[in-house]
Amino acid sequence: MAEKTLERILVTGAAGQIGSELIPALCEKEDTDIVVATVLNDKEKKYLEDIVKSDKLSIEILDVRNKDDFDSIAKENDINGMYHLAGILSAKGEENPYLACDVNVNGLLNALEVARKYKIKTFWASSIAAFGPDTPKEKTPQNPPMHPTTMYGLNKLWGEQLCEYYAKNYDVDIRSVRFPGIISYKTLPGGGTTDYAVQIFYDALKKGEFTCPLDKNTRLPMMYMPDAIKGMIDIMNAPKGSIKVRTSYNIGAVDFTPEELESAIKNSGRSFKMKYEINKTLQRIADSWVDSVDDSKAREDWGWNPEYDILATICYDMLYHLSKKLHLEERIIKY
Repeated sequence: MAEKTLERILVTGAAGQIGSELIPALCEKEDTDIVVATVLNDKEKKYLEDIVKSDKLSIEILDVRNKDDFDSIAKENDINGMYHLAGILSAKGEENPYLACDVNVNGLLNALEVARKYKIKTFWASSIAAFGPDTPKEKTPQNPPMHPTTMYGLNKLWGEQLCEYYAKNYDVDIRSVRFPGIISYKTLPGGGTTDYAVQIFYDALKKGEFTCPLDKNTRLPMMYMPDAIKGMIDIMNAPKGSIKVRTSYNIGAVDFTPEELESAIKNSGRSFKMKYEINKTLQRIADSWVDSVDDSKAREDWGWNPEYDILATICYDMLYHLSKKLHLEERIIKY
């Protein structure tokens, strides 16, 4: 029997919200030989060095728009698996649309070229931002009308089509999911429209109150970070023949409104107040997105199955872990 090839993995955007939690998970896998994490600058490199302690980790500085540097890192490290996560999120993208398009579009194009050239199995993160006002809001199907109204959403829709193009024309083994909002206690918000659902927990514990930038009835799909990490690794571990969708799969876990999240925090037994000051840009973006998704295709093709699909469970876990984290930070500052 032939010996199984160990994974030599490249992760771009490694210091971001998802990347910084994916890296430790990949390093812990027995079949991982090396994880090459790329960051944008020395500050991000130091951050990753501080939070991830593993002999399998190597950190490189890379601007994903630089095709030659991207190519060199993949070639020199004999990469056979890649998670392309580098990008500029929705709210930040509206502040600088040109930069968002440059990073999100050209970065993906360079990743796909590297994947084509060196036959690298690749994951790319799409988003519910690819949907638009004419997309069915509830239980959004796998292939709905898609006319996004933000630069970030346009980048994601273009990226999905580009992934399918490379799969069909060059047999690139590209796998992708449309992420909803991601909730995590380990990393701070990073410029996304759904980031209120992370910041609210920090403010609840530190101040006992939160000012929400979205209307109380704005329903959005969300996911707890452990499920996001699980989903990425599961789809990458699936047999190539089981991946039937080469644009991007819907995946879901929970959906809720700010008012429902407020109630869940109050039901945890904490004293908490919430007021609403609507951010017009964020509200416009959120209103163009969907309420929930139909992820039956992902469940059928490669076994997607979230573990955190109850809001109260996520809320309890967030408050428990984040309170421990903030208490530790306070002790460090004090002493």
